[in-house]
Amino acid sequence: MTAIHKRDFYFSDGDEPLLSGSGVVSKEVTDDNLLEAWHEVLVKWHQNLSQRPKQVQQLAKKGIPEALRGEVWQLLAGCHDNSELMEAYRILITKESPMESVIQRDINRTFPAHAFFKQSGGLGQDSLYRISKAYSVYDEEIGYVQGLSFLAAALLLHMPEEQAFSVLVKICFDYELRDLFKQGFEVLHLKFYQLERLMQDLTGDLYEHFMEMGLEIHMFASQWFLTLFTAKFPLFLVFHILDLFLCEGKDVIFNVAIALLKMSRKDLLALDFEGILKYFRVHMPKKYRTEEAARELMAAAVSAKVTSKKLKKYEKEYITMKEQEMQQEDPIERMERENKRLLEDNMRLEQENDDLAHELVDSKLTLKSELDEVQDQNKEMKTDLTKHKKLLKDTQEEKHRLEVENQQVKEMCRKELERLETENSRNTVIVTDYKQICTQLSERLEKQQTAHREELSRIKILVKSCEACSKMFDADGKVNLPEPKIDPEKMNPKIVDLQQQVRELELELAQTKLALVESECKTQDLTHSLHAAVSEIQASKNTWFTKTLNSIKEVANTHTGKKEPKD
Repeated sequence: MTAIHKRDFYFSDGDEPLLSGSGVVSKEVTDDNLLEAWHEVLVKWHQNLSQRPKQVQQLAKKGIPEALRGEVWQLLAGCHDNSELMEAYRILITKESPMESVIQRDINRTFPAHAFFKQSGGLGQDSLYRISKAYSVYDEEIGYVQGLSFLAAALLLHMPEEQAFSVLVKICFDYELRDLFKQGFEVLHLKFYQLERLMQDLTGDLYEHFMEMGLEIHMFASQWFLTLFTAKFPLFLVFHILDLFLCEGKDVIFNVAIALLKMSRKDLLALDFEGILKYFRVHMPKKYRTEEAARELMAAAVSAKVTSKKLKKYEKEYITMKEQEMQQEDPIERMERENKRLLEDNMRLEQENDDLAHELVDSKLTLKSELDEVQDQNKEMKTDLTKHKKLLKDTQEEKHRLEVENQQVKEMCRKELERLETENSRNTVIVTDYKQICTQLSERLEKQQTAHREELSRIKILVKSCEACSKMFDADGKVNLPEPKIDPEKMNPKIVDLQQQVRELELELAQTKLALVESECKTQDLTHSLHAAVSEIQASKNTWFTKTLNSIKEVANTHTGKKEPKD
């Protein structure tokens, strides 16, 4: 790609600035040796958390693998498994902060290009809001400062809320980021002076060009120091800068700043005042959207000749210069300046007071609206309560009525059951009597039949003993001759009596058989009636009506429990 093509690429998106949170950072690592080296370092580090392995600094310069950043950042910040800070966070998020409205406003503008923070009221924005609010309560001196949400968002993309809050506290206190916001931004002005002196030493022509254009350091570098480059630049570059910042400390900001200025030197020298400001705001962040460009910048930052000795020297110069200014300054001018500062503070406080007053009014209106809503809900609930009371009363009356009906039905069933049992007992006695009578008749019939057979056999024997009479019967005992004409006058009276007895016995036998048949028919009818009565009793116990009564009995059990044993 030629220089012209590169320039076209950087300026291809027009004048719209790059949204914070832009860019995709892959978790894949193609260098197996790098992964192996980090694995060995982490194993050794976890064995002794108080001592950082020597290889960490060199590895961090190449960039920490995305998949390991959350763990390594916590180790670098010295808050790995910091239960004290994590427990403090759980308490802090339950407290109120006077900066909640300001925090909410900044949350909506933090990393809008990232899917995790894009949705209003989503998981990302809610987590970011809680962390920012918790820090504003934790650090009462500084509270919440604009831009803090960008740093918190970068941390949230690599670890849970509690750990992200712990690392944020460590960065603000141990890495002295909060000092930039203290005492009228005195420390921040010192940083601007140190960067200005570094430009004089390392990029003299660019410094002179800025002076000719009337461009001051704070016009473009404020966000660099206050947000650690997280507000404007692509995420791949942001994360790599935080790698070095957590590993080497706060002076890394100067290394990155000088590298940015050097790599954009030609473009900046060709621009006027407005063009330079627009370049810092729009085009410079877009220049590092590719990993290749970001790696090139970080390599330049690592090799930048920015030493702590040189920064200490500039700090002494700044302190001396400020002391001289204080000595040379006219007391009246100092008083006027102090008065001006106090007036500005007063105006700021008045503005904050107005904001708080507006918030109070809004809160009152909101509370009034909520109160009206609660009162409406209260009315509705009272109406519902009245309805439910009436319904309860009706239900109790219905329950009482059902209990009475239940008692009546139970009494009716009890009487009906007693009647059926009495009838069943009576039928059982009748059937028993009939069975006994039938048995007696059967025994009597059997005896009479036996007697008749014996009498018949005796008569046959007597007949066979007579030669004249024996011819009247064949071998089977049947009469073989036609019935002779008998003269009654000549008939033996004894035979006539025997024939008369036979006819009487046959008639009595026929009557007995008829009585037996009739008794058997009556027995069958009674048995059928008995079975029908038993079936009816059994059916009456299993009908849906009985089941319903049982259900009613269970519902009214508490009221009828004492009466049940009597029933």
